[in-house]
Amino acid sequence: MWCIPRYVFLCYSRGRVEDPNTERYESTSSDESSGEDKEKMDVKGEGDSSEAEEKHKEPTSAEKPKEGADAHGEDAEILHAEEGAVAAQKESSKHLLDPDTSQELLGLEDEGEKVDKHFIDACLYVKDRMEEVTSPDKEMRQVLVVLYQEWFKVSSQKTSEADTVRLYLRQVGLTTPTLLPYVVNLTDGNGNMALHYSVSHSNFPVVKLLLDTGLCETDNVNKAGYTPVMLAALTAAESPDDLEVAQQLLKLGDVNARSRQMGQTALMLAVSHGRLAMVRLLLNCGADVNAQDYEGSTALMCASEHGHTHIAGLLLETGHCDTSLTDKNGQTAKQVAEGSSHPDVVDLIKAHDQAKCGH
Repeated sequence: MWCIPRYVFLCYSRGRVEDPNTERYESTSSDESSGEDKEKMDVKGEGDSSEAEEKHKEPTSAEKPKEGADAHGEDAEILHAEEGAVAAQKESSKHLLDPDTSQELLGLEDEGEKVDKHFIDACLYVKDRMEEVTSPDKEMRQVLVVLYQEWFKVSSQKTSEADTVRLYLRQVGLTTPTLLPYVVNLTDGNGNMALHYSVSHSNFPVVKLLLDTGLCETDNVNKAGYTPVMLAALTAAESPDDLEVAQQLLKLGDVNARSRQMGQTALMLAVSHGRLAMVRLLLNCGADVNAQDYEGSTALMCASEHGHTHIAGLLLETGHCDTSLTDKNGQTAKQVAEGSSHPDVVDLIKAHDQAKCGH
């Protein structure tokens, strides 16, 4: 029985999903991608990202990225640009930055700080030609390259700074407000937005900035089949500030959404990784404790398999945990715990069931 997906984001190791806060999750628009490479519509990540994806996952035909040079290149990025353009057009009538709240929302920066001029020029160019994004000519392609690379470089690195992201958001909001939803929700060749990356890097100050725009598509699924909420379940958010931002994300997104490949929920992912604080937060935000993945596993079964006694107790304390549910192998959570040699979890479930029968 697998309680953990074969990959989350880009990589998987047997028995556990690797911590998302590693260098392999660096932005798909690294510093090296700017400059002379702007002739290419290529905002893929570090050199090992696509190789890692092919090695560690078994996608269905619908999920499998294109092979060849343009798998994360021109065709893929233009497709994402088209999707973003449609979203931007739908949002164009909204007041994206109300004059009374824009300074409070996005902040003010020192006069000496500058947003990359080419980035702003690209925003101005695209703003008046959104209809051309769906079928770009050479000049539009080059402009989109500038837009993609600069945004992901600024917003999606592990070392991205909230002050810099705030400055870019403010400038886009002031100069091209109708383009702000498009920029905030840009997706790279792997289907990841800046929100995916900032969450996976546990960069919660940047996560908060993105969420505070009110424009983030929080349930956007990347090519691996995961939403930002699911990635948040894997983070070790423990400080009060980080947990507050994580809660903001969980309330905006669908906490019971299922991953594409294994049908797991954020709660199952958090349980499997022993993220006690995230489990508690997810339960408080309405996570379904009895949801079952495509193998029939529940969050309690995941805790039982991995021996997470404290988490198992937390799940049982909700008063809604159904210990009689079985997976596709016909096993209950107690039987899973017995088979995995976790007697403490077995005793917890027995005590829970006896107390329930006593009532």
